[in-house]
Amino acid sequence: MPDREYNFDGLVGPTHNYAGLSPGNVASLSHAGQPANPRAAALQGLEKMRFVASLGVGQALLPPHERPSLRTLRRLGFRGSDEEIIVQAARDHELGDHLLRISSSAAAMWTANAATSVPASDAADGKLHLIPANLTAMFHRSLEEETTTLVLRAIFADRDRFEVHDALPGASHFADEGAANHTRLFVPGKPAVHLFAWGRRAFGGGAEPVRFPARQTREASHALARLGQVAAAQALFPQQHPAGIDAGAFHTDVVAVGNGNVLLLHERAFMDVEGLLNALRTLLGPKLVSYLATEAELPIKAAVAAYPFNSQLLTLPDRTMTIVAPAESREDPHAHAFLKRVADSGGPVRSVHYLDLRQSMRNGGGPACLRQRIVLSGEDRSAIKARVFWDGDLGEELAGWVRRHYRDRLVASDLADPQLARDGFAALDELTRILRLGSVYDFQR
Repeated sequence: MPDREYNFDGLVGPTHNYAGLSPGNVASLSHAGQPANPRAAALQGLEKMRFVASLGVGQALLPPHERPSLRTLRRLGFRGSDEEIIVQAARDHELGDHLLRISSSAAAMWTANAATSVPASDAADGKLHLIPANLTAMFHRSLEEETTTLVLRAIFADRDRFEVHDALPGASHFADEGAANHTRLFVPGKPAVHLFAWGRRAFGGGAEPVRFPARQTREASHALARLGQVAAAQALFPQQHPAGIDAGAFHTDVVAVGNGNVLLLHERAFMDVEGLLNALRTLLGPKLVSYLATEAELPIKAAVAAYPFNSQLLTLPDRTMTIVAPAESREDPHAHAFLKRVADSGGPVRSVHYLDLRQSMRNGGGPACLRQRIVLSGEDRSAIKARVFWDGDLGEELAGWVRRHYRDRLVASDLADPQLARDGFAALDELTRILRLGSVYDFQR
């Protein structure tokens, strides 16, 4: 059987809330403190999975992480029973409830940050490589690394086929944000090309943003290419544009998306856009199709607000492509016009679909944030025993699970309720049985 790409979407967790924890993420900061609806968020995510699967595209999922992370709070000095720790963290004399909000973040739903994936066909050793992201740029996200690694190793358990690496060393010098800064492009008959984007140099100077932090380091991007055993000639390392980061494009997937031989990007996605496109044309030839949005056509402010690039660019069974975009891109005239230009150009992309993902979008995550792209051969697919690949029965079971266990309203003060944690852990315990994952959470082990 030929290789097939699967979109492993993150299932939104029971503590989905708007805590405003991510400097540089404009949507996250602007919606901080507003009530969230975890049930609606999870059901919106499931609907996106169902829709993508209905297009004939490979669809799978990754589970939420346990939140609050009581292990983290214990490491920070809180003692007692689970309930006592939650109460103490909610009333910390130094930081108020900030540590509880950090440890309760459901940001692992954005699995584009979970890892970087290199298909077996692109790796020198012929294995699929998955490198979990350390996410050290943001403390609340750095908590995800351990669970992500356990989950990936539970799913991709066949060591003869899959290599799930340890994350990069957790210092800021090797800050890694996962596939949100990684793009794979290819044309038939040529080796795939991997773009490992970065925002700053850990060792040495260079241009950096001034308003918001650059999260990914160049050194981390090079390490990912080495770990994935990507040939040096097939790896490019473009720098994110500092002006793009300062506008809110904290990850590359906010201003660029690629699939197969197609690349959509904003002129402020990378420092040297023309140099990058020329390098890609040299490697991939004339079949490369690129759509460059200028500031005049699509202001960076609109690109960040509406997330047209944070769309899923998908290859359909008939080999044409479609775009799955957030509803905000339909509502913004600049974003809508750009996507229409792409679909009307006569190129590989023939259509655009708009989905309601507002619960995720208000925290700064669109369709592309919610999925990790993993290419599997038929034999690889058969080697995975976990029940994580989408079908109608699994979708119905998960929707029922969400409706039973998730609240329809959550604000920051609710995180101090020990019952929320108890209910969440009970739900996740049931989920691991549905997905046949075994014990991947701290409370299970």
